[in-house]
Amino acid sequence: MNDTPHPRRPASGTKIDTPQGTRAILDGIKPGADTKMRDAGPKPSWLRVGIPGGARYREVAEIVRSHRLSTVCAESKCPNIAECWGRGTATFMLMGSVCTRACRFCSVNTGNPKGWLDAREPANVADAVALMGLRYVVLTSVDRDDLLDLGATHYASCIRAIHERTPGTAVEALTPDFQGIHEHVATVLDAGLATYAQNLETVRRLTHPVRDARAGYEQTLEVLRFAKAHAPRTITKTSLMLGLGETDGEIDEALDDMREAGVDVVTMGQYMRPTPNHLPVQRYVDPEQFRTYRDAALAKGFLEAVAGPFVRSSYRAERVLEHDNVGLDRERVLDGIRDSSATMSPMRC
Repeated sequence: MNDTPHPRRPASGTKIDTPQGTRAILDGIKPGADTKMRDAGPKPSWLRVGIPGGARYREVAEIVRSHRLSTVCAESKCPNIAECWGRGTATFMLMGSVCTRACRFCSVNTGNPKGWLDAREPANVADAVALMGLRYVVLTSVDRDDLLDLGATHYASCIRAIHERTPGTAVEALTPDFQGIHEHVATVLDAGLATYAQNLETVRRLTHPVRDARAGYEQTLEVLRFAKAHAPRTITKTSLMLGLGETDGEIDEALDDMREAGVDVVTMGQYMRPTPNHLPVQRYVDPEQFRTYRDAALAKGFLEAVAGPFVRSSYRAERVLEHDNVGLDRERVLDGIRDSSATMSPMRC
């Protein structure tokens, strides 16, 4: 029996040493005024998820570990990790797990990687996609303001490596804003994408303090506008977190701004506070209200609007153009049938 105690995990918001020899803030945000603020009550029943598990989940986790990859699924504490990994899908996070920005909703570690990049990452990502048998893969990344091209060339190299290894795999890129520099956005687009995404995250009024000071509401819209103009056949996509204090009028304005920028697809989900140091939840949006927001978005002309408490920007991304809320609408009907089956007479042949 081994009585050696396991090392204690440092507290969120403290500085840690990274494997690359730099320093970072664990989970991204130091303790501050938000730490003392409480959420708007306990989590409702519709926001409870089970513990990740299952053979397929463990298989994907081993592929991710053995190829030294980061996933946004784990780094962002996504509530869908059990479902997505259980289905053999994942969103890979490129360029390490230390971000140069400190958005107050995000639990990715923040710091300065000082130019570090893993030259083997493009090949490792491509191998993992092949092993998992993916036909659609989402690539995202930390912000890398420490790099001369902000990471655009490395991003493009990963996309091209996937196409070379598995030519039939479609790639979605959920990118940083590249400081609004169109040349870098074009570098990623020209690598060959099915979908290009850059998240607006929240409404105009809440952009700061929700996002890092270097991000911007108009800057993201301009990136999306350029992406559609530069690559008209590429689907453009963005996302909103709800529950941060936005109003229905502000959501409506944001949807109009997205459409004006040529955005094809929007996703909307519940903001979930990752640690006590992050912004508190101002309200929990119930599933019926999410359906109302989706209907409003579709009425404005989006190709698809995916909305629900657990929806994240890459949730069921490969199904986004099936025009059924990535299966959520169909599941609602089936759930209704199951719920009513106890009072229905059995069918007879």
